[in-house]
Amino acid sequence: MKGSGLTLVPESIDAETTDPRVAAVLEVLAGSPAGDVAQRAGVDVAVLHRWLHAFVDAGTAAVTNRPAPDVAAQRDRFLTAFAHELRTPLTVAQGWVALLADEDLPAGTERTVARLADALKRLAQRVLDMELLGAASLGRLRTSPRRVALADCLIGLPGLDAHDVLGLGPDTEVHADPALLSLVLRDLLTSARLPPAPRSVRLEALAVPGWVEVRVVRDADPIAPPVLQALFDPFDVNDDATGVTIGLYLARALVVAQGGTLGVDQDEAGAAFWVRVPSAADRAAADPRRDPMMFDDDGETR
Repeated sequence: MKGSGLTLVPESIDAETTDPRVAAVLEVLAGSPAGDVAQRAGVDVAVLHRWLHAFVDAGTAAVTNRPAPDVAAQRDRFLTAFAHELRTPLTVAQGWVALLADEDLPAGTERTVARLADALKRLAQRVLDMELLGAASLGRLRTSPRRVALADCLIGLPGLDAHDVLGLGPDTEVHADPALLSLVLRDLLTSARLPPAPRSVRLEALAVPGWVEVRVVRDADPIAPPVLQALFDPFDVNDDATGVTIGLYLARALVVAQGGTLGVDQDEAGAAFWVRVPSAADRAAADPRRDPMMFDDDGETR
């Protein structure tokens, strides 16, 4: 308290073991003049002010769950490099498992090898996710959008038949990177299957001026609002608190990189996780030069 000769230190912090820099910062925050605190600490007042700014910035980042830009960039560079370094041993492991699968294995081991192959496949997907997330955060994500049928972006997605797309149907053409859009739809499907368990999940494609909106619709009781909010935050805790997930954070980054948007609508009857990507037809009409399907082999407009 200023003028009382007392130094206020939170009870949770032991003044005898607190770092002197932190103790000095806490003195200033408690009301002591910065000049007096700097003199007692034996540092220049400008140095003390730098400690103050760092202390406040770190606290703000902790409260908002948003690290300072420099810290976030360092984190993303580390994650990208770490994921890249995992590639080589992971590829080797997958190669050996593939060789084992081609051998005449003792009875009862086929299932073990199959489970190992599946685990490595999921690990490889997580490594790719981290590489993409780091690239997107650092502004290094490269996309290859082109005219593609929606059905081509749905191949391999679990629990989904590409021919069951309602609305415009699976032959709807979008202007997107098919590999990245497939990952986005994968994450939307995963989110749509969150508890409470849905009674059904379906895919719809709707026309929005200039866009194709792909909706993953769940018929179910509402997802808890805090869970919906957490889906868009990176590295949140899973429902069972056994690990972390990137939720829809990566999906949103991949969509934004392609010029689209992503969101969720929910009411008492269910929810719709949706993504909007440019319509191939509208994109071609607006600028035929950007659509190779609008030209013949001689370069003339069709």
